[in-house]
Amino acid sequence: MTKMKFIKILLVIASLVSPVLLLSASAGQSKDQKQQTKKPEQEKKPEEQSLKLGTSLVTVPFNVTNKQNRYINDLTKDDIEILEDNKPQEVFSFERQTDLPITIAMLIDISLSQQYTLRDEVMAGQQFFRKVLRPNKDTAAVITFENEADLLQNLTSSLEKVQRALERVRISAAAGRLGGAGTPPINDSNAGSTAMYDAIYAVSSDLLRREAGRRVIILVTDGDDTSSKIKMKEAIEQAWRSEIICYAIGIGDPYHFHIATGVLKKICEDTGGRAFFPRTREDQDVAYAKIDEDLRSQYVLAYEPSNETKDGSFRTIQMRIKNQKDLTVRHRRGYFAAKES
Repeated sequence: MTKMKFIKILLVIASLVSPVLLLSASAGQSKDQKQQTKKPEQEKKPEEQSLKLGTSLVTVPFNVTNKQNRYINDLTKDDIEILEDNKPQEVFSFERQTDLPITIAMLIDISLSQQYTLRDEVMAGQQFFRKVLRPNKDTAAVITFENEADLLQNLTSSLEKVQRALERVRISAAAGRLGGAGTPPINDSNAGSTAMYDAIYAVSSDLLRREAGRRVIILVTDGDDTSSKIKMKEAIEQAWRSEIICYAIGIGDPYHFHIATGVLKKICEDTGGRAFFPRTREDQDVAYAKIDEDLRSQYVLAYEPSNETKDGSFRTIQMRIKNQKDLTVRHRRGYFAAKES
């Protein structure tokens, strides 16, 4: 069992694009002269194009649903309006992406609030990965957290390893310790505490940050954080920096513990995901099926920010569907601009 470590925040969001190469061919002296007369104009055009050397594009995965919560899969580039800090932006590229590699980190709360629901949580998680994890394409990791986060299974494309890791998930108090070796005993003042924000931050900044394709955190918890050193705002910001979408299975013992629905909704909605609050094992299966459908029904839009200042500031993102007020767009709320080194 490997102990998760905090690392420094990486302030890198956007990716670099390559310049467009202009090719020309001569076909006789008269054509050469025409080419020469147009040459000054051609030299100016690349400065006017949105695709420039060293320009950073912002990519935004998003889902669109109607009032019946059904996915809208036939949108075009012309249907989308995107704003950064309330200023309209020009869309550079737009496409549906249903086959990208997906990297999933499942974070499972093992505090006392989960002792009556953990067995169903594990079984539902195993069922989810059996349906979702594609061999040699998708990867998954299993992390438990209470006062600290522990890596039960590092990123792997092996369904068998993921299933075995889930089988090892236990309520920490049952073993008399928190988190694992080297952590305080059950009668310590930290016993029963939950550091969810710390776990999100650590996984976002370390485990998932460099992974290709879609990066996803699934929180299985009641959402009641009692001992994090990191604040919720910082955890969300780190997810933004690493372009991670958060989903939540908000579950626990409702008779003795509080289920923080507002907290889980905030984390998920700010990062472009969704929070679900199942009451039964069957409800959990339905929630996981919706997460799977969400990940396979995404659009990805890229735009070149009109604000080219590299100051590391936070920029808000808003998206709207033109002439269709009854549709809901889910996407991350913003990003951090690059910063001059």
